Amino acid sequence: VQLVESGGGLVQAGGSLRLSCVASGFTFDEQPMGWFRQAPGKEREFIAALDWSGAKTYYGNSGKGRFSISRDNAKNTVDLQMNSLKHEDTAVYYCAADTYQPEWWSGEYDSWGQGTQVTVSS
Repeated sequence: VQLVESGGGLVQAGGSLRLSCVASGFTFDEQPMGWFRQAPGKEREFIAALDWSGAKTYYGNSGKGRFSISRDNAKNTVDLQMNSLKHEDTAVYYCAADTYQPEWWSGEYDSWGQGTQVTVSS
């Protein structure tokens, strides 16, 4: 399993970024995917997840309202659109896959990308 994130960078507060994660090594359209983030000195935080079809989405408190998760099963990608960014959104953002069983949402993520840095200047 390989997950590769891209799209991070430096952005001013109020701006937008779109993160993308390309997946390989498993049957992408059978597995739920998620986005997490971790800021320095803080625990990893759940942002959003969606099921294998993309029909069902879930958001953590940090992702509600400003962030949107989506997937393209034809391209094996899962994206995170982030709008109205705030300084406190600064973190390393990780893509994760739940590959325990096909078409089953275990709630546990067993594969992780290397992360992409998002820095929001205030």
